[in-house]
Amino acid sequence: MLDICLLGTGGMMPLPYRWLTSMMARCDGSSLLIDCGEGTQIALKEKGWSPKPIDVICFTHYHADHISGLPGLLLTMGNAERTEPLTMIGPRGLERVVTALRVIAPELPFELKFIELSEPREQLKMGPYVIDAYRVNHNVVCYGYSISIPRTGRFDVERAKEYEIPQKFWSRLQRGETMEEDGKVFTPDMVLGPTRRGLKVTYCTDTRPVPVIAEYAKDADLFICEGMYGEDGKEAKAREYKHMTFYEAARLAKEANPKQLWLTHYSPSLTRPEEFMDKVREIFPRAKAAKDAWTVELEFE
Repeated sequence: MLDICLLGTGGMMPLPYRWLTSMMARCDGSSLLIDCGEGTQIALKEKGWSPKPIDVICFTHYHADHISGLPGLLLTMGNAERTEPLTMIGPRGLERVVTALRVIAPELPFELKFIELSEPREQLKMGPYVIDAYRVNHNVVCYGYSISIPRTGRFDVERAKEYEIPQKFWSRLQRGETMEEDGKVFTPDMVLGPTRRGLKVTYCTDTRPVPVIAEYAKDADLFICEGMYGEDGKEAKAREYKHMTFYEAARLAKEANPKQLWLTHYSPSLTRPEEFMDKVREIFPRAKAAKDAWTVELEFE
């Protein structure tokens, strides 16, 4: 199972009823955060989710509305007696940016590890997550992310007995480990059927619509996509500042065919995004104007 919470849906500046864009995923006791704008830890507190289990933070880019909440979050995690290392992933320059922000959060009881992205596409494995990072088109280097939970094939008890595999190894083989005893090697392919469909969430903000987004959002369980503007006449502004309109996001979703689309990263001037959704759903019927603290539990088929 994969829990997703869209902690905030605002772009540029927080509002009294809308925190800045951030998303949290939880799976097997490990949490992953994408972006950490101002107010992120307040949104976490309001939701009742703890920052302590966050093992990975992914940054799309380093504009303030996506990273300015980090020093406070790190201090809160330290005060929660976290000691395990924390991994951060983001475009090149990540360690320099975080080091500068840590001038006001210098002492932490845990190690920070940095993975800086430089290629147009990169894949990483962290705990239960497979993280695909893909470069998008903003006015600074910016990445979108797909977070996947793979699922192995079904365990075949009869084959395990046929190969005389000790039962004490069954669960570890199911987790993909290779076992050996008395000169005999037991591999997962001996007892597992074909790989089954896992879970996937695709997330992107601050970009023009580019084909790579639809590629990574293809058949996702949830596609969270920037919708900076819903009003008519904002197309030129979206192009100038390299953002997206609701309708451009919906057309990406129509191409990718996810199970659902959540729009996010609204302009501060966009006070009632739901007013524009009838027109959006003419393009992609499973679209929703997301609100802060929206949560979904995704389960394997």
